Amino acid sequence: MEVQGIDNKIDLKGLSLEEMERLVADHGEPSYRGRQLFHWVYGRGARTFAEMTDLSVALRAGLAEQASISALASLAKEVSRDGTRKYLFGCADGRAIETVLIPDEGRLTACLSTQVGCALACAFCLTGTMGFVRHLQPGEIVDQVLALQRDLQPGERIGNLVLMGMGEPLHNYDATVKALAILVHPLGLAYPPRRIALSTVGLVPEIVQLGRSGLGVNLAVSLHASTDELRDRLVPINRRYPLKELMAAVRAYPLPPRRRITFEYVMIDGVNDRPEDAREMVRLLHGLRCKVNLLSLNEAPAIPFRRPSIERVETFQHILKSGGIVATIRESRGLDISAACGLLATEVNQKSLDTSGCLA
Repeated sequence: MEVQGIDNKIDLKGLSLEEMERLVADHGEPSYRGRQLFHWVYGRGARTFAEMTDLSVALRAGLAEQASISALASLAKEVSRDGTRKYLFGCADGRAIETVLIPDEGRLTACLSTQVGCALACAFCLTGTMGFVRHLQPGEIVDQVLALQRDLQPGERIGNLVLMGMGEPLHNYDATVKALAILVHPLGLAYPPRRIALSTVGLVPEIVQLGRSGLGVNLAVSLHASTDELRDRLVPINRRYPLKELMAAVRAYPLPPRRRITFEYVMIDGVNDRPEDAREMVRLLHGLRCKVNLLSLNEAPAIPFRRPSIERVETFQHILKSGGIVATIRESRGLDISAACGLLATEVNQKSLDTSGCLA
């Protein structure tokens, strides 16, 4: 079980159902009390033991002595002209993460972070310039959803979850999978797996593990190039797991009926947006039930690339469609508040890194 804070108490936020059942068993309670506790923490978002009125006073008192319920601190909120909301949440150790809530056709999509910073250093991603600070704990991943839910307006609900914020989810595999199990559990946040997408740059062994986990969430692959030569430059992890290995793992990933693998492709002017790049992608993805999301690069001073013209993007899309690939052009959301894809990076952590030198 996780321990956090100077009081050395067990943090309930992040415990699995089985761990909570064992916890109440230590207090002489039957396992169904653990299920009630699990539902209070995640399904109902309880922040104090006093709220848990179907647990006995004695059990609540005993739990309060032994355990606590952590919560991310809400540090800032920005709202884009297009309605996208970016939140800055503070962790218990003073680090900070960004989480984004995106309005889309009458529903809201939450974009969650899984790490503080990122170790994979994709050439076009601002988060990568932070370096890697640390993994998020399962409770910190789940609590982003709970914190967003508390800020919803009447009638709003979060319909989709995407693990596409700060960090590489599969680099933090154990915590990510534990958080996903809580997010999909009927007594937890009860999200259908089809409403959750996990994005990875291509950690092959972990893709295989995720496929065998039985969680059934959607897989999105940040592709960005269709040859090893170019992908080695843009996505350095490709040097460890080249396209042949990546595509073998993706093709083996279990797909329920009517679902597809998603490939994300950030288009960079003069780098990966040529017609020959599109034709090579058609060959790479041939026979795979998939879709491609084309996103023009979101520019930033620290990123040495530029976004292509819409004409080049549309030509690229046309070639993919002509080759039988489902391809959509995605508009950047929250660009005016730096909430768009590849732009999440927190000044709070950068200041800490400047003083503590804990880049890893």
